[in-house]
Amino acid sequence: MARDKQGVLVYDFQQERIDIRFGLEEYYGGLHCGETLDVLIDGKWIPTRIEKAADWFLVGIDENISLPGLTVRI
Repeated sequence: MARDKQGVLVYDFQQERIDIRFGLEEYYGGLHCGETLDVLIDGKWIPTRIEKAADWFLVGIDENISLPGLTVRI
């Protein structure tokens, strides 16, 4: 599947979930458990999915990496 929309992860305090910000006023609408995306780490796109336990995390991505601010594409 081609992923062509790129943005940055942000935390939406009202919805209590991770969202993607595409521009000043454009948001994805909140990510849900199991949604897939690519995350840019060290200059490489890594396919992953978002899940939630005690907190939100990306499967297969170092748990010490802070999600807000990561560049992603969907």
